[in-house]
Amino acid sequence: MLAYLFVVIAVLWRVMLSIFPHPLGFAPVAASLLFFGANVERKRFWVPMVLLVASDLWLTPEYYGYKITADHFVTWAWYAAMLGLGSLLKKNSTPVRILGASLTASVSFFLVSNLAVWAVWNMYPKTLAGLLQCYAAAVPFFRNGLAGDLVFTAAFFSAPLLLKAFRPESPATDRLIR
Repeated sequence: MLAYLFVVIAVLWRVMLSIFPHPLGFAPVAASLLFFGANVERKRFWVPMVLLVASDLWLTPEYYGYKITADHFVTWAWYAAMLGLGSLLKKNSTPVRILGASLTASVSFFLVSNLAVWAVWNMYPKTLAGLLQCYAAAVPFFRNGLAGDLVFTAAFFSAPLLLKAFRPESPATDRLIR
């Protein structure tokens, strides 16, 4: 249940922050995908995919004023990859492995999303120098993304432990965690 709640929080966070000023990139998307992957069976991975892709399809033209382009497919593939990465934490979710997954999420999103922007949009020359310029321009977003990924991943993966600590014998806690 928490995994579904965290995905809904990620979607609502994106919608809310599309309206209000915020540090770009500081969001619970990666953390929600990692947590979902670690706690829900693969046959349910379609749920966060549908919710996040739908939010992209709505937010991109409505609030950001852009068209849906090929770089979105890269982002959607990244969503699926993060669910897969989270599933690797299912049997062994130590703090070091969770930290590693969170760092992998941040770095991989930075690399693939900016490569896609460089390839699809005409903002930078289609040269190595243009690609490096694209990455350099994205560094401030990377900082916010890294911070958000680390904070939300720590919070989401700690939540079941905290719930059990405060209500160890509660059937309601067990249902919420599952």
